[in-house]
Amino acid sequence: MSGSTRTQAIAVAGASGRMGQMLIEAVRADPRCELVGALDIVGSASLGLDASAFLGQNSGVPITADLAAGLQQASTLIDFTRPEGTLAHLGVCRQLGVNMVIGTTGFSAAQKLEIEAAAKDIAIVMAPNMSVGVNVTLKLLEMAARSLATGFDIEIIEAHHRHKVDAPSGTALKMGEVIAGALGRDLEHCAVYAREGVTGERDPSTIGFASIRGGDIVGDHTVLFAGTGERIEISHKSSSRATYAQGSLRAAHFLTGKKAGLFTMADVLGLQ
Repeated sequence: MSGSTRTQAIAVAGASGRMGQMLIEAVRADPRCELVGALDIVGSASLGLDASAFLGQNSGVPITADLAAGLQQASTLIDFTRPEGTLAHLGVCRQLGVNMVIGTTGFSAAQKLEIEAAAKDIAIVMAPNMSVGVNVTLKLLEMAARSLATGFDIEIIEAHHRHKVDAPSGTALKMGEVIAGALGRDLEHCAVYAREGVTGERDPSTIGFASIRGGDIVGDHTVLFAGTGERIEISHKSSSRATYAQGSLRAAHFLTGKKAGLFTMADVLGLQ
């Protein structure tokens, strides 16, 4: 975390959604943060309502679809929405000099390049999972992959709630990228996302993915290293979105005083 104790002026995107409300509650509870903006899409039934109304509080911050108005007082926008929405917010943040914490997943390669370009003008923390525990898990996976480089097949299993729209999850893909990198492989060429019918024997150089969707599962991820006579499983299970909100606030504080650059949660947590 940044050593600065200055108050962060925070705006939250997707303010009426599950994650948006969790973020608003976390910002309101952090004495080093001030909620100054709350964004939602045009047509949302929540437009004009106080951003903290769901808490029975009055923050004085109305939910708005006007990006310039919602961001005019903000130093940082926290965004867990959809790729198209995040990119629209990115353009306005770049114009206004507002830093971003991006937890949105499902970006294409071209969209990621847009974010990299914007990071020349504003500071951005971007991570597929803002949980402190998940990011420590990524470090453990890197260590394990290097030690289990031969003789072990690698499978990544993830489970999320029925409303999640992308698969595999951004976190699962990040796990695959970390493992592939530690093994000197390119995930684009070694990932297997589906198996059906007569598939033949497993290629030992591949990394397999399996996605489960159902109920209200917040997010479970397990990486299986399957060898001969032994298996190692490294798992992380989320029981509350509060972990993502708290990690996002750590990222926001990390950005205090930073003018430009693209950072990850590994930077925020000193895991590089």
